[in-house]
Amino acid sequence: MSLKRTARFYFIRFKRLQGSSRSLAMGSAIGAAVGVTPTLPLHNVIILAITLPLRVNPIAGILAANVVSNPLTFVPQYYLAWKIGDFFLPGRLSWEKILSTLNLIKTEGIMDSLHVLRAMGWDALLVMLTGGLTLAVPTGVLTYVLVFRFFARVREKRRQKHLLNHKSA
Repeated sequence: MSLKRTARFYFIRFKRLQGSSRSLAMGSAIGAAVGVTPTLPLHNVIILAITLPLRVNPIAGILAANVVSNPLTFVPQYYLAWKIGDFFLPGRLSWEKILSTLNLIKTEGIMDSLHVLRAMGWDALLVMLTGGLTLAVPTGVLTYVLVFRFFARVREKRRQKHLLNHKSA
């Protein structure tokens, strides 16, 4: 499937989601915020753990996380998280340590990557999470505003179309 076709598929799925503009925007904001954190194997679990108790749309969250966090965005996202985390906590995670860890993941395979990442230690986790959470706040806020406006416009167009259909009948 081409990238353009995949993007269109997700856009249509997203547009057809049911719920209030607030619920869809909040679910999307949570998903996008979680999506930029370096918690990749746990994104969906974290999104469900946050959206379900808040009674906001978890599907919007999962779709938003997939848009924000995908194979095209992993490298810049993790690099940015490291740079921001290193700014706040300098010297705890060197570039050399990251490169050696990436080489280990390449040789050991993706299934053993969690063990390799755990071996990096708390400093690495702290740096990456600090950077990721710092990215998450503006990402979540921006996503909320954009998605709320998007669904408000979609609802308004549907309402106008519904009114036109009833006037002509």
